[in-house]
This record gives sequence, C-alpha cells and structure tokens, in this order.
Amino acid sequence: MRWSLLLLIVLNLFYYVWQQQRAPIKAVEVAPLEQYQARQQDIRLLSESPGGAVSAVPQDDTNLVESTCMFLGSFETNAAAETLRQRLVGLDVESEVKSFAAAAELDYWVYLPPLASRDASLRQLKELQARQIDSFIIADGDLSNGISLGIFPRYESAASVMTRLTDAGYEPALRKLPRERRTFWVRIAPTSLRLVDESLLARLAESFNDLGHELKPCEVVALGD
Repeated sequence: MRWSLLLLIVLNLFYYVWQQQRAPIKAVEVAPLEQYQARQQDIRLLSESPGGAVSAVPQDDTNLVESTCMFLGSFETNAAAETLRQRLVGLDVESEVKSFAAAAELDYWVYLPPLASRDASLRQLKELQARQIDSFIIADGDLSNGISLGIFPRYESAASVMTRLTDAGYEPALRKLPRERRTFWVRIAPTSLRLVDESLLARLAESFNDLGHELKPCEVVALGD
C-alpha cells in the first residue's frame, strides 16, 4: 500500500513537469525605447515653465492713475487756502493749492477829462480839494493830466459821485474797468481721495466757513465760486 502511494505521487510529479514543458511561453511586451523617451519629454517640472513659475491671475495695473481730483474751496486768498492744505498734511492727505480766474467783474472809474494844460488841471485839482472831494492828477496814459475821482466796485457808488460833481458844475466821465479776480482751491490728489470722507468734510466745514467741495478732472481750467 505504501509503495503504491509513493508511485502515484511520483507519477503526478512527472505529469506536472511534462505539462509545463508543453505550455507555450508568453512573451512580455516591452514598450519601444522611443515611446519611453517621448513620455519623458512630455513631463515638465513647474520650475521649467516659461518664466520659472506658473502664471496666476493677472494683477491690476498699478501704473493707472485716476484723473479725478477733489477740490476744496473756494478762498479769496492764497494764505487761507494754504491754511487748509497744512491741516490736510497733518492727516496724511496729499494736496496742493491751485488758483483759478473767476468770472470777470467791473470797476467804475470816475474822472474829469484832461484840460488844455497841466497848470489848468492843477488849478482844478485845488478847487476840488477845497470842496473836500478826494481827487488826484492822472500821471500817464491816455488820460494823462486828467483828474481821478475814484474807482468804485459798485456802479451806484460811482453814480453818486458823478451826481455830486455835476451839481457842483463839473463834467465828470465814467470808464468801466474789467477787474480780474482769482479764487484759490485746495486740490486733493487722486491717491488720497479715500481718506477724505463725509466725516472729514464735516469737520473741516466747522473750521472753514462756507467750505465747498467739487469732484473735477485734475487739470480743470476753471472752477465755480
């Protein structure tokens, strides 16, 4: 019985070996070297990207400068506007004082036309001063040797003087003189607009009477009063 079992085991071993020798050998497919190299070339490190880094979301162009400024004013004198500018400097607000030509106004010049000679004009001047009428000789210009009786900002004042002279027997004349008037504004730079809010404007208005503000192009030619 034992020998029969051993013989059966040996026969099974020989049968297994014989079957293995008859089975076809399966070849392992290996990719060509060219394909391997191509795949390697398709792999790119982040550091090898153009510029050495991966481009993210484009950043805003910081070179763009806003063309709108805020103007605070107006002031009759440069000194008054400068006072406000100095106040803003303490608040880190970038600003500068700008002057603009305001609407032209008129002055009214009352005078007596030149007489035949300077001596005649001097005698007339003494008469006027004896009547306590303010007057002086005009030194040059087309009215040289005439007598000036005053320059007035209001027509009513000039007309009153003319009536007085006419009643005294003189023949006064009137000339309109254009008067240029300038106003001064404090211009806030575009980069500081975010610092000038309604709260700050309210505080400034408490210190500067009738302070107004306007948003205009930074290179504006003229502003309203």
